[in-house]
Amino acid sequence: MTKLVLMHKADSIYEDEPDAVYDFPGSYLKAIREAVGDWVVYYEPVKAGPRGYFAVARIARIIAKPGVEGRFLALIAPGSFLRFDRDVPRLVEGRPLEAALAEADGTLKRGGAVQLAVRRLPEREFARIVNLGLPEDLEAMEERRYDPQPGLEERPAAFERPVLERLTRRKYRDVAFRRKVREAYDYRCAMSGLRLRNGGGRPEVQAAHIVPVAEDGSDAVSNGLALSATLHWMFDRGLVTVADDMTILVSRNKVADDVIDRLILPGRRLLPPVDPRDSPLRRNLRWHRENVFGQAAMDEPLPWD
Repeated sequence: MTKLVLMHKADSIYEDEPDAVYDFPGSYLKAIREAVGDWVVYYEPVKAGPRGYFAVARIARIIAKPGVEGRFLALIAPGSFLRFDRDVPRLVEGRPLEAALAEADGTLKRGGAVQLAVRRLPEREFARIVNLGLPEDLEAMEERRYDPQPGLEERPAAFERPVLERLTRRKYRDVAFRRKVREAYDYRCAMSGLRLRNGGGRPEVQAAHIVPVAEDGSDAVSNGLALSATLHWMFDRGLVTVADDMTILVSRNKVADDVIDRLILPGRRLLPPVDPRDSPLRRNLRWHRENVFGQAAMDEPLPWD
């Protein structure tokens, strides 16, 4: 198997959804076949935006693109996509992270491999990019982030985890997902508009999966919503959901109007994320409406009773 860099533009004319499918021409078929079952790094070219290397995923299989001769779709393994905590630039200290893009003197090449949308990536370079984007001590970083008195207690040394173990470890992925979703919504609840913090500065807002991980939902920010604890509870139980036009829908036979008036923004429209590219995907919202909304039997106390 082979690891790859896949170029992705948010405004691409192709049917790319980084957490689900990558659309490519037959000229890259050999390289992508070699990568089936292995990991890839997504890269945003300089002219398309500032993100550089921004995510990882694993290719599950390849199919011919229906109705389009000469094009193919690389299907992403469910649950494998993960945004980097920090976007990684193409150049570090003036040198490309991919050796294949460097001239003999270490400077960036012009043309050639730089223009390729699919590039093979050696294991060592893959590990370096992932380590820059997803630090191995991310969990410890999050624990210390809002410590009111840092440095007063001895911290355990971070356990060095292999890169691939880190990418598949649920606890690590949960931390990475939570950080990116809360950041995407500027630490505000997308339904109430409130941005609350405790005395130590820790945000009250949580990160909710729209399609749950247990149902093959991805850890993409576009499959997440920043919600207060109460609204997160309600969303997971199908008491509230979101329409394609971002209107907040309420299961009125289970939630009284006065409760909704207290919890949800006037106008009942979802707050957008700071970056429109992080907006919830309609396919995820549709799944929640069809599979969760209005279907839960309420056999537990309501949090506002």
